[in-house]
Amino acid sequence: MQRQMAEPHVREFPGPTAKQWVTYHRAVSAPSTYVYDFVLDITADAVGPFCTDTDGNVFLDFTSHVAAAPLGYNNPHVMSRLREFDLFDPLKIAGQDFYVSTGGTPESSELPGPAHLMHRLAEITEQYDMDTVFLSNTGAEAIENAMKICYDRCEDPKYGITFEGAFHGRTLGALSLNRSKAKHRRKFPELSGIHDVPFSLAGVERLERRLDPARGDIPAEQVAFVVLEPVQGEGGYEVPDPAFMSALDDVCAAHGIPIIADEIQSGVGRTGEMWASDHYDIEPDVITSAKALRVGATVASRSMFPDERGRLSSTWGAGDVIASIQGALTLEVIREEGLIDHARAKGEQLLDRLESLRREYPETIVDVRGLGLMAAIEFDEKARRDAVIEAALTRGLLTLGCGHKTLRLLPPLDVRDRELDRACELLEDALGETASAGHCA
Repeated sequence: MQRQMAEPHVREFPGPTAKQWVTYHRAVSAPSTYVYDFVLDITADAVGPFCTDTDGNVFLDFTSHVAAAPLGYNNPHVMSRLREFDLFDPLKIAGQDFYVSTGGTPESSELPGPAHLMHRLAEITEQYDMDTVFLSNTGAEAIENAMKICYDRCEDPKYGITFEGAFHGRTLGALSLNRSKAKHRRKFPELSGIHDVPFSLAGVERLERRLDPARGDIPAEQVAFVVLEPVQGEGGYEVPDPAFMSALDDVCAAHGIPIIADEIQSGVGRTGEMWASDHYDIEPDVITSAKALRVGATVASRSMFPDERGRLSSTWGAGDVIASIQGALTLEVIREEGLIDHARAKGEQLLDRLESLRREYPETIVDVRGLGLMAAIEFDEKARRDAVIEAALTRGLLTLGCGHKTLRLLPPLDVRDRELDRACELLEDALGETASAGHCA
């Protein structure tokens, strides 16, 4: 498959082979998040945003695996470097302090390993005076560790602050922070003392009143952290007002409350900056990353982490070797190919195209928003959003929902003009089909 010539093409969806795989998978799999019966064939051609399913259908993937495949499929730089690595087992190293060499000295090694990844994370967060990293498997674990170090740092921790619309993961601790959908938390036990405020300037004003020593009900010295997504993901790709972010930073600085920036979906170049936080006048004390990084990471200053041994630990704390190499190589590609500037420019193009669609379908599309290549279309109703996703799918465009009635688009960071144009054409066709069908409920 040649990227410059590839075209989405769907004969039947789901095809007969896909149906067999789905049946086989569901026979033993627990119910989880379900989107559609797309079955990727990892033995078939795939490049950039183009991939092939098990029935030979070719799709234009504008999901990037929910930002977890930031360079799309089979990036040539990453693949050429991985071919140099003579694999061995184990590839997951047990413990943060079980050290890993990828050959030679740290300076002469041909491939970056977990330690190189941690150094590179320190380099790209130095503007926030961060110099220390704890690796883990997932974004939820990164959030758990962020909460733990903030609780440990606080003398009398009783409270944490989250925001309406938030999503931070599915472990029990992380679930306590979620406010995007009731089904995420229903019947599960929660951490005590977690309060939420609106994801807006009004929310900061409410927080400030609650922290006021004279009239508030939350002692500021007992608040272990404030946690937020600089752009909300699962909650609907909500982009905050810069004034809100600046005011939040002021309140937290005045009361000495650490800010945890959940950059699991928005980080690593996705918004046209390395971190979405970089768009705002805010100084996070902890950054959590995963998805595009291929491993989970909790990044902060040395002073934020506990000194006592054993306070933080994980069997896989040293990271999956291959995943760490992929994460380090991803950062390398982003830097060497100027993909942050590219994501910013192409994101503006994408939002302009989506805004044109909004003007064409004013009764159907109620909002277009995003930062960089983290873009969203909000529809008049959930059923319409779902119908557009399905109609786009049958034309060979993979998209995802978020929030209640929002469709999200996450093309690879190196997306090309032809691919953006093709995706918007397919979206327009899908919109035309659903608009002509009338009400979708």
